[in-house]
Amino acid sequence: MSKTEEHLREAFAGESQANRRYLAFAERAEDENMSGVAKLFRAVAAAETIHAHKHLKALNGVKSTKENLKEALEGEMHEFKSMYPQMIEDAKAENQKSAEISFYNANEVEKVHAGLYEQALEQLDKFPVQDWYLCRICGYTVATAAPEKCPVCGANQKAFFKAD
Repeated sequence: MSKTEEHLREAFAGESQANRRYLAFAERAEDENMSGVAKLFRAVAAAETIHAHKHLKALNGVKSTKENLKEALEGEMHEFKSMYPQMIEDAKAENQKSAEISFYNANEVEKVHAGLYEQALEQLDKFPVQDWYLCRICGYTVATAAPEKCPVCGANQKAFFKAD
C-alpha cells in the first residue's frame, strides 16, 4: 500500500468518526437547549461527510451498486459472525454491562442488515422504493412501518423514526 493510500484510508476513517461524534454532540447540545451549537455541530458533521466521501472516491471505494451491496453484505456478516461475538464475550468477562448491551444490540441488527442486503442483491433491479424505520435505541431497521415493539431491544413504537 502506498503512503497516499494509507493516508486516504486514515483520513476516511478520521472524517467518518468525526461525523458521527459531532452528530452525537449535536444531540447533547439539543438536550441542553443549545440549538445554535447543535446546528454548528450538524453543519460541521456534514462537511466531514463531504471529506470522507471524497477520500473514499479517491480510494476507488465506490463501485457499482451490485459490488457495493456485496461489500456491504460482507461487512455486516463479518460484524455479526466474528467481530461482535468476541466483543460481547470480552464485555461480559470485564463486567461492562452497558458495552455488552450495546454490542449485543448492534450484533442482532447487523444480522437484519445482512438479510436486507441479500434481498436487495436478489431483487437488484426490482428492489422496492419504500420507507424505512429505525429504532433510536438499537438501530433495528424495518421497511414500511414501525412495529409495535422492537424485536431486538423491546422499545415501543415511539422509539422509531422514519429514515431520510
